[in-house]
Amino acid sequence: IAALVEDARTYAEAEIAFQKTRAGLAGKRAGRAATLLVLALVLLHLALIALAVGAVIALAPLVTIWGAIGIVVGVMLLGVGALVWIAVGDGKVLAAMFDAGERS
Repeated sequence: IAALVEDARTYAEAEIAFQKTRAGLAGKRAGRAATLLVLALVLLHLALIALAVGAVIALAPLVTIWGAIGIVVGVMLLGVGALVWIAVGDGKVLAAMFDAGERS
């Protein structure tokens, strides 16, 4: 019985050490993934800024600089409005899912 208890203790210690190592490696990978995701979002942001500036420059000869800025900002605000509209719809569906669960 003493040998069995000792083996169980050894197994538990080995399992704890393994899980600590695995958690450490997972933490490092998660940190790296988060860093790369932030970098990707920064680059996407810069690309969208370049697109907006390029659109203003391309439209300026056709509708003046202020017209081009108005068009680009207006289109961007319409896009923001559409995204918010969709997000609010999703939020209402999510709220209804949880609300229906409480009434049952």
